[in-house]
Amino acid sequence: MADIIIERKEGIAKVKFNRPEVRNALTFEMYEVVYDLCAEANETEELRAIIFAGVDSSAFASGTDIGLLQRIKDGKAGIEYEERIERVVGTVERCRVPTIAAIAGACTGGGAALVTACDLRIGAKNMRFGYPMAKTLGNCLSLRNSARLIFLVGPGRFKELLLTARLMGADEAYATGLISEVVEPLDVLARAHQLAVEIAQNAPLTIWAAKQAVHRLHEQLQSIDFTDVIEKCYQSDDFRLGIESFINKQAPEWSGK
Repeated sequence: MADIIIERKEGIAKVKFNRPEVRNALTFEMYEVVYDLCAEANETEELRAIIFAGVDSSAFASGTDIGLLQRIKDGKAGIEYEERIERVVGTVERCRVPTIAAIAGACTGGGAALVTACDLRIGAKNMRFGYPMAKTLGNCLSLRNSARLIFLVGPGRFKELLLTARLMGADEAYATGLISEVVEPLDVLARAHQLAVEIAQNAPLTIWAAKQAVHRLHEQLQSIDFTDVIEKCYQSDDFRLGIESFINKQAPEWSGK
């Protein structure tokens, strides 16, 4: 069974992450499928919208597969990892066609980064969104992904979420503007499809202009060098401890080194 399923109908592509046994943790191959689809959308007029969702209502995506993070042995490898993920997430952000995230269940780490790069987000009542790395792996969020979330929820809420490592529920996500509406878990994909159909009937240049406005403003927040921060976090003893503790299902005792 494929780890990622793409269904196409009448110009709308539905991308379903299909690893429910690990809450749809993302592999590099899954990231590349997302990249390829957005690249295709930029080169053809056949696609009019892309929807991202989990294969069922239990999870959207819980982040990058832990086995891939285990391979990061130093700060340089951490920078390379973040650049590889940004190549995909940035392509989603710059995609020519509207992108919609249908969020149900867990949406954390790389999954959260992906949805913040989408144009619209619909949340199920059971959604749980955030970056719990301060309690789990001890790594950090890239500057570009930080900027995306700050742009959506504001710097105060951003810092509170990252510092406490808590996850945001649907009502709070709606109140902050992270998502545009809240629906039942079993209805989230259907509502995303309905929204995609509605948007696809609107003026393409108006849609393009709106996406360009947000993207160009984002670039102002994303242009500062942040590699020294990423390198320090990924080469730390805390990150290696976080990986080991996560695999062994233990609570890490952080040292700050």
